[in-house]
Amino acid sequence: MSDESDREIEDATVGTVADVLGDTTRPHSSGIPAPADLDGVESGTGYVVWHRKHLRLADHRALSRAVAEGDAVCPLFVFDPAFYSSDGLACDARIRFLHEAVASLNRLYAAAPKRSVLRTTTQSAAGLAEPTPAESGPSAGKTDAGRREASLGRADVSGLTVGFGDPVDILSRFVDRGWSVLTMATPTSRYGQRRDERVRAACGNAVTFVSGDGLVRDREWPRADWQSHVEDWLTASQHTPAWDDHDTAQLSIETGVTPAAVDEKFDITPVKTRVPSGTHRAATKRLREFVDQVPAYPTNISAPQDAREGTSGLSPYLNFGLLSVRQVYQHVLDNAPSCRGRSMFTDRLVWNMHYNQKLSDWPGWTERAVNPVFEGRNEDRHDPELVAAWKNGGTGFPMVDAAMRCLRRTGWLNFRMRAMCASFFTHILHQPWWIGADWYHHHLIDSDVGINYTQWQSQAGLIGKPSQRVYNPRKQVRDHDADGVWITRWVPELQPLPSQFLARPERTPLAIQQECGVTIGADYPSPVVDFETRRQAFWTRHERRRSDAARELRRPEIAKRASFSGGYEAAQAIADEYGRDGTEDGTQLSLGEIDDGGDEDTGGDRSVTGQGDADAADAEGPSTSDDTQSPMPTGVGASAGEPAPDDETAVPDDHAGDGSGTDHDGDDDASDAQTSIQRFE
Repeated sequence: MSDESDREIEDATVGTVADVLGDTTRPHSSGIPAPADLDGVESGTGYVVWHRKHLRLADHRALSRAVAEGDAVCPLFVFDPAFYSSDGLACDARIRFLHEAVASLNRLYAAAPKRSVLRTTTQSAAGLAEPTPAESGPSAGKTDAGRREASLGRADVSGLTVGFGDPVDILSRFVDRGWSVLTMATPTSRYGQRRDERVRAACGNAVTFVSGDGLVRDREWPRADWQSHVEDWLTASQHTPAWDDHDTAQLSIETGVTPAAVDEKFDITPVKTRVPSGTHRAATKRLREFVDQVPAYPTNISAPQDAREGTSGLSPYLNFGLLSVRQVYQHVLDNAPSCRGRSMFTDRLVWNMHYNQKLSDWPGWTERAVNPVFEGRNEDRHDPELVAAWKNGGTGFPMVDAAMRCLRRTGWLNFRMRAMCASFFTHILHQPWWIGADWYHHHLIDSDVGINYTQWQSQAGLIGKPSQRVYNPRKQVRDHDADGVWITRWVPELQPLPSQFLARPERTPLAIQQECGVTIGADYPSPVVDFETRRQAFWTRHERRRSDAARELRRPEIAKRASFSGGYEAAQAIADEYGRDGTEDGTQLSLGEIDDGGDEDTGGDRSVTGQGDADAADAEGPSTSDDTQSPMPTGVGASAGEPAPDDETAVPDDHAGDGSGTDHDGDDDASDAQTSIQRFE
């Protein structure tokens, strides 16, 4: 595999991988002892703790329960071959991070204060002597072997049972031998959801998905009193396995499968740079370091060149569960000084839970528009050339191009750049949202399904909320990279150009282009679309469906999908106020009345009517005339930065923003209180 491969390339390898794997599922049934067969186990109560994303021992409710209630515990991680197919949607760097995390988890279990029972099966022992599909292959002896060993370590300790194959088959084998299965419930979609449903069907009452992440499940309306529930969970005692209080045996089965072997088998060869190490030691080290940086956090999260070191860097560890949200929340509260930065950061941990609650409430976020009114938006405008220009950082908009090149080469972007590029892809290039969301999910090291896809739908305007942002990448240059430090690092062909032209290189006088040796249109592309025309075309189409979309939120099934933190009442408030033509007083805002981060130097271009633009001509309903400006939704312009969570304007006036007229440009740091528990109302 290659870190730069995308879905289309990977599709060609799926059949080959499946053929090689054959029926090599491990551990074998004959190698799994019954709980009562273990030395010192009397009653024979045994729990398999199946790790998926919660790759830790601390604050792990399933493990804590297994240690407290079981005579024997068998911690298990299964390398699922399906994860390595195109549906896995993960670059090699993120896969390597996962492999490192599993190797680190194995070391934690080996060091845990418990009574250990090690089993090496006959089949597994033989497998250690001969190459197995999970241990060696065509890539054996690659020059990456040294880096792989340094990254994943040797398999010289055993604490975690590592399986290989279909998790349903492996868990069924344990159940057949008398084991029960405990695993942490986690929001899933697509393959993960189908896998979990198959596990439930195969294992029946023997498997329990333990809710221990603070999300609300098994309620008709999970958002009822959600804020209080989250606050109570974040401040409650952590679920710590009480090894010292129980004589629980820990079973580890040697299967011949190791993270390093799987890494080599699938030729995991990361090429991304500056990727963090996926170990628990690295996670806790980064958490301690960040505590010292918390006071400066508010000033370091917006400009991408500052955000790389100024943000916490904890998101990959939270995503894979090396740290729990509660561990981080409590550590920061206990150790960071009381300041604006601490409040902003802990608020964003609530934001993390807010968006994961959405995926828990409706797994369809990854595949379908939340609001049926917007289903299929932009699919009739799909342009592979525009998609390729966006993916490769060749759109002619330097801030977008720098961000997309950074994403591909490092697997990282700060929130402002992620939101800007998502907005540009859907609102300006007019491309289907899910193509961009899948691209992010493939390349981001920290991609959390619950956050990535819900944010993409929110940025694309597919929910039906009254406010909507359109980021202006030219304004972002002036606000956050006026000297061109970020742009010229990732778009070095523009380095000779004076920084004052980086917002719009195509307007650089020819004499200056010649003097600098940079020809726009040759050395760097001209803009692939006209920004102002495309922006107006989006607003025209969006406004015509806004009332219909708001009305849809009155339907309980759609309100449940949207999962506003204010529950059904919040969805009804939107439907009541905006589910009709026009704004509250019967008027509509025009482009001339709106400041959504437009360019100061465009003059009359800010009221472009869309003449000559095919998208504007094809928009639903009659096209605008030369003297009629495109209507736009309430909530943009001066208050575009409010709210950051997508439901803050779902309730009446006291939550609609400060009304100050400040141009926040719709970004994540628009308001101190934007993600606080109190503001999720």
